[in-house]
Order: sequence, then structure tokens, then C-alpha cells
Amino acid sequence: MDFELNEDQKQIKMSVREFAEAEIAPHAREWDETQHFPAELIPKLAELGLMGIIFPEEYGGAGMGYVEYATIIEELGRVDGAIGLSVAAHNSLCSNHIYMFGTEQQKRDYLVPLARGQHLGAWGLTEPSAGSDASGTRTTAVRRDGGWVVNGSKNFITHAIHADTCVAVASTDRSKGSKGITAFIFEKGMPGFSPAKKENKLGMRASETASVVFEDCFVPDENRLGEEGMGFINAMQVLDGGRISIAALAVGIAQGAYEAAIRYAKERVQFGKPIAEFQAIQFKLADMATSIEAARLLTLRAARMKDLGRPVTKYASMAKLFASEMCVRVCEEAIQIHGGYGYTKDYLPEKCWRDAKLLTIGEGTSEIQRIIIARQLLRELTE
Repeated sequence: MDFELNEDQKQIKMSVREFAEAEIAPHAREWDETQHFPAELIPKLAELGLMGIIFPEEYGGAGMGYVEYATIIEELGRVDGAIGLSVAAHNSLCSNHIYMFGTEQQKRDYLVPLARGQHLGAWGLTEPSAGSDASGTRTTAVRRDGGWVVNGSKNFITHAIHADTCVAVASTDRSKGSKGITAFIFEKGMPGFSPAKKENKLGMRASETASVVFEDCFVPDENRLGEEGMGFINAMQVLDGGRISIAALAVGIAQGAYEAAIRYAKERVQFGKPIAEFQAIQFKLADMATSIEAARLLTLRAARMKDLGRPVTKYASMAKLFASEMCVRVCEEAIQIHGGYGYTKDYLPEKCWRDAKLLTIGEGTSEIQRIIIARQLLRELTE
């Protein structure tokens, strides 16, 4: 299999890199320090088609595939993981759930403005008591008068405050467990639907994360997304694509930290010569580069399989697991190469390391990825 990007994909990569270095890099440190969510950046992202990367042009999207998508997320992550995360969450989760399982009318009403960047999307799965066990959803939706009354809450939701559209799941029949969970589309301003506590996070601080609360929130039946009782199953299918984007984001953050380490090693002089000339540093750089490339290839393989319409659950989880854990290691080594300076906020690796850790947790922890991979392997052996 050839994983070399074609000329169009290389042009996309360079265009996004130039945009990220011009429009994001100069502000990344300030946004991180102040936890500022740069809503002012969204129209610029939309102008490049980055708010609807994987959706057909008929729905306002850019009509690209997952290989292009992974490439774009990597380039954003190389400069600022938080912006890459926001673009990924908007595309892969909220918007993609509507694209994959919405009615034609729902796509026209909700996906089109999301893909055009006119609206911002959020996706609600995690709850205070339902994290890795997402099937343990406690939020309820009770049928009433042509719709549903929803009560409960979701936490760790990207764009919870600024989002115009939120896809979230609720239990419509608790007796059926995971098969009694249904997805709904919520709109900003709906009575009973509101954002709550904003999280003060270790990293990804420019990507807004907060809770949402449902208090007797009435949702019309036309806002039910997918079949009743299929919400959890559909959410797991959505996460296959989401994990490819998290893997790509990990590759990008690691690439940024690695490049910073290379630059520093060439400039930093100790014992009369640049530290890049010491074998101890060279070995670190060699291991970092090799790990990044391995993660990139795993990610591109999963992306290519997704584009071909093949099952990707195992490969998406493999890419997400390897790339996220690789990213933490590479960022830590970048700090080590910088020495004491790496521990300060004056140098990039400190931020990269803080951003990296989330990737081993969000959209399924490393432990959950290992469970998924093992189940897939065992199923293949018995078929």
C-alpha cells in the first residue's frame, strides 16, 4: 500500500500549514494561558473548508476524504493541539453523527450550517457517572406530546458554551440498557438546555470544555437522531472516525514537539559544541522520529480504509492507542532535550506535553482501546 500523499493532498497539507503558522501560532501561547476559545478564528477556518472537511459539497462541506482530514488535523495539531481538537470534535463527532444517521431534512437544517462554519457543534456522550462505561447513561428522555422531555447532564463536552447545535444521547428505555439509548439534536436557546461549569484543564486550554444540563428540556420528535434505541450503537460507530482524528492530532502534536527539540539541539551549546552532536541526544531524536512515522502510517492506514468503506474499528483503535501514547513519550523527551528550559512556558514542549495527555483519555482511554482491539482480534480468530 502506498501512503505517499498525492499532489492535491500535499497542497492541502502546505496550505493548512501556512494558515496555522500565520493565524494560530502567534496567538497559541496567549490563548492557552487565558483559556480563550478563539471563536474569531472559526470564519477563517470555514473559509478554508475546515469546518466541513469530510462532508459532500451538497451539504456545505469540502468533499474531502479521511486521508485529507487526518493530514489537516495533523497540521493544526503541529501548531496548537487545542485548535486541532476543536476542529476534530466539530467534524468527527457532532456533524458526522448527523451526516451518518440523520434524515435528509436534519442534514439540510443542521449539517449544512455546521459544515459551512456558520454554526458550531458539540457532542454529548460522557456523564459524571458514565465515562468509559458510556452505556451507563443516566440522562433520560421521556416521550410526551409529540416529543421528548430530557433530564440529566453531560460533562467534558467540547464547545458546550459556544455551540449552536449539540448532539447528545439519553436513555429512552432503561430496561434495555445500551439498546435503550437514543440520540437527539439540541439547539442553542432551547428552554431547559444550558451550559454549566467550564473546566479548568491541564492542557488543550483554548478548546472549550464544559458541562451541559437538561432540565425538563422538550425536544420535538423530529429532533430524534437515528432510530429509537440506536443512540449508543451509532455513537460507537461515530467514534471510529473520531479516533482516527485523535490519532492524527497526536501525530501533529508530537511532530511539533520533535521539531522544537531538533531546533534546540542544534542551537544549545554545552561542553563546547551543540548538544545535537552528542550520541545521547541523537538516539532520542532517532527514536522520536521513528515513533512519529510509525504512528503516522497507522493513522493513514485507518484513514484510507475508512475512505474505502472498509471496517475500521480495530485499526482506528490501534492508531489512536499507539499514536496517543507515542505523543506523550515524544513530548516528554522533547522536554528532556530542552533540560530546565523545557520545564518553562517559554518553550513549546511544555505545552505539547500538557496537550498530549488528553489524547490517551478522550474518545476512549488507552485501556478501552486495548479492550476493543482484543475483542476484534479474538472475533477474527473464531470466524
